[in-house]
Amino acid sequence: MQEVVLATGVTSRTLRHYDAIGLLPVQQKGAGGERLYGPAELVRLQRILVLRELGLPLSMIADVLAGSIDDAAALRAHGDQLRRQRDRIERMISAVERTVDGLAKGAHMEEAGMFEGFADDPYAQEAQERWPDNYAQSQRQLTAMSPQEQRALFERGDELTRLLGAALESGAAPGDAPVQALIAAHYAWVTAFWTPNRSAYVGLGRMYVDDPRFAANYDAVAPGLAVFMRDAIEAWAEVNLSD
Repeated sequence: MQEVVLATGVTSRTLRHYDAIGLLPVQQKGAGGERLYGPAELVRLQRILVLRELGLPLSMIADVLAGSIDDAAALRAHGDQLRRQRDRIERMISAVERTVDGLAKGAHMEEAGMFEGFADDPYAQEAQERWPDNYAQSQRQLTAMSPQEQRALFERGDELTRLLGAALESGAAPGDAPVQALIAAHYAWVTAFWTPNRSAYVGLGRMYVDDPRFAANYDAVAPGLAVFMRDAIEAWAEVNLSD
């Protein structure tokens, strides 16, 4: 395994994770259980790394390798996601440019225009259709916040994701106390939008894995983070929540 780590830059933990989820199964093992990578495994790993570099989540890469979705279809879906992100970023850039221009001219700046794109949810229409009650609650709570409070809330979500990614990469298990403490903080963060019971919170964790868009976002922070968060959420919800 060490030769593969050195040649590819992929960590041994990532290789073990790919094996555990069936993405890169290893058929042979040497002394002490060391994984042995033959030509077939190396070709498969190369393809995985190419698709990862293109931004595809592990769940979609698995579908591509299994032949249930072709490369073109997977890339089209990812391209749609990137275009939505690009549109949002362009609106944010425009808002910043207007602010700079307004400051230079000493002009009055409307808050709505200053923060255009910052609090946009690229999946708002879908969320409204799938979970109308929860979406309505989240919108009421967000509307009651100032733009600064909204920005701080989203930054807190990003911080928790980074901390959970760091925990995963350190070798922590989903049920470890420090990870469970982070999940408690994550649940508190979620309640700023809506208040899920046990089943709903577990369902949210599973969606992080099952929805390629969420999986891509989390796995970009740390490979396997979506699955790690799902498992940690299930463990925490079992003890701390009820239906």
